Amino acid sequence: MDLSQLLQQVQELVQQQQQSQLTIHLIILVCALSLDLLFGEYPARLHPTVWIGRVISLFKPRLKHRSKIREYANGFIFAVTLVASLYLLTYHTLSILEVHNIALILVSAFLLKSTFAIRAMEEHANAVMNSLLLNDIATARSNVSMIVGRDTSNLDEEHILSATIESIGESTVDGVTSSLFYYTLFGVAGALAYRAVNTLDSMLGYRDEYHKHIGYASAKLDTIANYIPARLTALTMILASMLLGLDWRNAIRIMLRDRHNTPSINSGYPMSVVAGALRIRLEKIGYYRLGDGREAITIEHCRLALRVMKLSSMIFIAGVVLPLLIIIHALLVM
Repeated sequence: MDLSQLLQQVQELVQQQQQSQLTIHLIILVCALSLDLLFGEYPARLHPTVWIGRVISLFKPRLKHRSKIREYANGFIFAVTLVASLYLLTYHTLSILEVHNIALILVSAFLLKSTFAIRAMEEHANAVMNSLLLNDIATARSNVSMIVGRDTSNLDEEHILSATIESIGESTVDGVTSSLFYYTLFGVAGALAYRAVNTLDSMLGYRDEYHKHIGYASAKLDTIANYIPARLTALTMILASMLLGLDWRNAIRIMLRDRHNTPSINSGYPMSVVAGALRIRLEKIGYYRLGDGREAITIEHCRLALRVMKLSSMIFIAGVVLPLLIIIHALLVM
């Protein structure tokens, strides 16, 4: 056997290995999606995001200091250390399981599912809608407080529905597509690292006096991490709106006009698309307005927003995740 034949055999073995890895990545993705759609969220004691939150809660008081510069530094070091540690721990744990494909797939699917929540978002939104259908405004306010960070104690029905639809739009990015985007690029470890970034932001990334220094790095990391997924998701939401027979042209118009109205440079994209597609106005009182309000907001608009979320998530998987996985594995073979 000459050298050229040996090299050809090695290349064929590498290609077979890469094809096998692509297949495993796809199986993990399908299993994780199936787990989410069938069972929803894990119990708190089994949920990796809950564990991440407990670590953050444990260290949070220790980040405070008399010096604001020290608080900035503490927040940065903690955020980077937590994200990097979680990535490396997950990566090396799964590397050990690579010799056992079944175990690798099961553990990976379990972990990947914990990084996104399609069914849970639908369940939260349905709880709000069901309360409103029963004219139970107090319970509706309580239910919507589970998915938004604002004070809901005095919201009327219009603003309860607005808050719910805003959350559906924003959660399409940080609760679904961003995790899948980083799974595509960096595997399950990347998806969990993103979930750590998002959890850091949700627990530390506030602008009040207590959090504004220690949470600065967490907020910036989350902004950077969601920058590309938010814009890609907005495009898939426009396509989903078109397929659902909604006003996709108005979705484009409102997105281009109102995407910068929100404090976040990312959340305005999906929320303004939803506002435009549904021809409604979304409003966080005293902070921003999105859309023209051509139609009075109703429970049916909330149901339509859920349909947009689910369809755009599937389009994102078909149009972004799968092509990227194929391209990445093809490049690794070259």
